[in-house]
Amino acid sequence: MCLAVPAKIIELLGNPPHGYARVEHLGTTLVVDVSLVDTPAVGDYILLHAGLAINKYDPDEAREALALHEELSRIAETLDREDARRREGNS
Repeated sequence: MCLAVPAKIIELLGNPPHGYARVEHLGTTLVVDVSLVDTPAVGDYILLHAGLAINKYDPDEAREALALHEELSRIAETLDREDARRREGNS
């Protein structure tokens, strides 16, 4: 299964169409290839897969998807803590 995630362009590096961009996803910054994206610009949301921006992403949809990713991260952290407590109690 492949996963693409929304990210926001925070800096352009190099000259499109063969350039790169620094993007932010949930507090993590990455440098990604933006050569497949027409006219990338700072502030654009892109769909990111394996270090490659594969498409621009509607800003409202991107913010909604990011909110869901954050909620899923919080749920996973809670489940991990509960699991760790259960294992400590069974030691």
